[in-house]
Amino acid sequence: MQDKTHETHAIVMGGSMAGLLLSRVLADHFDRVTVIERDSYPDQPVPRRGVPHSHFPHTLMLRGQQILEQLFPGLKAELIDRGAIELDSMKDIAFLTPAGWTIRSSSDLILLACSRDLLDWSIRRRFLAFPQVQFLTGTRVTGLLSDADHTKIIGVSLQRCQSTNTEPNEERYGDLIVDASGKASRTPQWLQALGYAAPPETEINGFVGYVARIYQPPSDLCVDWKMVFMPTTPPSYSRGGAIFPIEGESTAPRQVRWIVSLVGGDRDYPPTDAAGFLAFARSLPSPLLAEAMQQATPISPIYAYYSNENRLRHYDHRAHLPARLIVVGHAACLLNPTYGQAMTVAAMEAMIVNRFFQHHAIVDLDWQTQTLQRQLAKAHQEAWSAATSLDYRYPHTQGKPMSAATQLVNWYWDQLMELIVDRAPVYHTFLEVLHLLKPSTTLFQPSILGQVLRNSLIPKKGALQLEPPAMT
Repeated sequence: MQDKTHETHAIVMGGSMAGLLLSRVLADHFDRVTVIERDSYPDQPVPRRGVPHSHFPHTLMLRGQQILEQLFPGLKAELIDRGAIELDSMKDIAFLTPAGWTIRSSSDLILLACSRDLLDWSIRRRFLAFPQVQFLTGTRVTGLLSDADHTKIIGVSLQRCQSTNTEPNEERYGDLIVDASGKASRTPQWLQALGYAAPPETEINGFVGYVARIYQPPSDLCVDWKMVFMPTTPPSYSRGGAIFPIEGESTAPRQVRWIVSLVGGDRDYPPTDAAGFLAFARSLPSPLLAEAMQQATPISPIYAYYSNENRLRHYDHRAHLPARLIVVGHAACLLNPTYGQAMTVAAMEAMIVNRFFQHHAIVDLDWQTQTLQRQLAKAHQEAWSAATSLDYRYPHTQGKPMSAATQLVNWYWDQLMELIVDRAPVYHTFLEVLHLLKPSTTLFQPSILGQVLRNSLIPKKGALQLEPPAMT
């Protein structure tokens, strides 16, 4: 529902994934949408300074993939045409659990793998079809503007990144202000400057760090997998790794490359020198990843990303925050990126905003902003619970004490890891939950709960011999 008394305008701070997806849905409800991004966008699908973690694997969960296709019809086909790899989540991923490799069978859970650079670039190109969306790149927001009574946010002050500090700030006014500026968000400080209390925060830090390097596998390498996933299994083992396929170079997009990523929790960070990188891979429970690396050719430096805490800003708890301001993405809920859920959460947030404006006029934001922010909080609830439950397992995790509910979830997770090794229906349901297609409560349905309880009573045989999948 659109307020037609004047030209309506939405301002989005931040032009990464969350900002782009929010801008896309707002374009259906506002006459103008302005995206303010301090970085400059490249003309090709290459890394940019504003996304320093683009060198690492980025998984678009199946729920996110479905939403993106809804927002940008034909995007999947375009990505495949540019070299993105389709893979069956059950058949094509070699997934190592503490109980062994998971069962491999065909499924309907088809995942799309590509670089973050290709995905971002492909989405940005789609905005050519939305002339009402304007991008202000090379521009940073310097503060929020409120009305005289400080009851609502009416705009932002901004400054061109190339300008001097002596030049006056520009001001842009809008009917909705969206903070999608990521983990560097300064909205808490800006609210305090206006006389509001900053939102309370919860931080859970397992001190997880990961490094990555891009490899070119040999064209004649024969493997029975497209992706390898060997997650950490704290508290017993803090190290993990993955091989993630991405498109080839622009001149040969069909020639698949690998992003080999190594991860360590509890400050057991992987090293960034070549010898240490390989040694870390060799220390994993299976030799598969190290052996694959040795048969491939490294074609990039080793990149590191060590700041991977979980931080939740409880904007939904603040009853007296100003109207017409919403906070999304990592600006509201920072998730440990190791678990690959952030882009899908951003897509879910975009759909929540879309549904809100399908049933509310823009003027309703004067008294409904907090309702919308509470709805947005539900989008990251499942992902936050999953990420923090896993990070709580590291012995030296910092944050509020682990609750009894989290302890129960971790125990249940351990039982599921044993079941998905050889029970395809349970594994399928597990993946549906992992990809945010179904709520986590689905894993507690009687048929699965009964198997979990029976399995918990079976004496364990001890360490398994983990034979790697075939590779020649």
